[in-house]
Amino acid sequence: MRRETKFVEIWQVTKEFPTKNGPLAVVKDFDLSIARGELCCLLGHSGCGKSTVLSMVAGLTTTTRGGIVVDEKEVVAPGPDRAVVFQSPTLFPFMTALGNVRLAVDQVHANKPARERDELARRYLGLVGMGDAGAAKPAALSQGMRQRVGIARAFALSPRMLLLDEPFGMLDSITRVELQQTLVDIWSEHQITALMVTHDVDEALFLADRIVLMTNGPEARVGKIIDVPFARPRDRFAVIEDPRYDVLRDEMLAFLEEHDPHAAVA
Repeated sequence: MRRETKFVEIWQVTKEFPTKNGPLAVVKDFDLSIARGELCCLLGHSGCGKSTVLSMVAGLTTTTRGGIVVDEKEVVAPGPDRAVVFQSPTLFPFMTALGNVRLAVDQVHANKPARERDELARRYLGLVGMGDAGAAKPAALSQGMRQRVGIARAFALSPRMLLLDEPFGMLDSITRVELQQTLVDIWSEHQITALMVTHDVDEALFLADRIVLMTNGPEARVGKIIDVPFARPRDRFAVIEDPRYDVLRDEMLAFLEEHDPHAAVA
């Protein structure tokens, strides 16, 4: 069920980059509202500007025109209220898994005793199935395990919003499915407003409350919005067996085929 309280408002946002032929608008007049506690997915072909939109919401990239408001505050820079998980895990290699998560805990709970902060960091590692790997450094962990630590660190920040830029894109199919379930389980417990970039139709249908299909760039914008009707908490097999699943999947694939930048022009 859609939530009605607006948490994120992206209004008439345009992002231009300089080229030798003048400014190029990768995204133009992009409008989107995200409700408090909603998990929204941006989906489209490669190069359509999905990550650019997410980067602007994170404050890592400035808008050329338009505005972005998160929790009634205009986005002008990055902040701990918006935690970002990238496609490639960004852990400090000289620190243990526990130490990487502890960094986030220290930032949010600086006034708590060290022992309590250690316990909190261990709790977040446990939520992603890494409770026994706290002493390991990133080099000793698989790609999927490192991404689990990154997700734990993001939630440990107690952010008001979670931003995910294709967080499972570099993982094998089995690990990707496992981490999708981990993410949806933790998200269901914390109900943090989330915006996720993906190119995977099935991933979006399993995770999202709404799916925002983007047109191709340059000058990409919202092309279509799909409301995902599956109840939470979600079971993957129940979702796939729901007769609405194939209908929505076909609708999304038809949109993507229509906007395929590599399709032959008659």
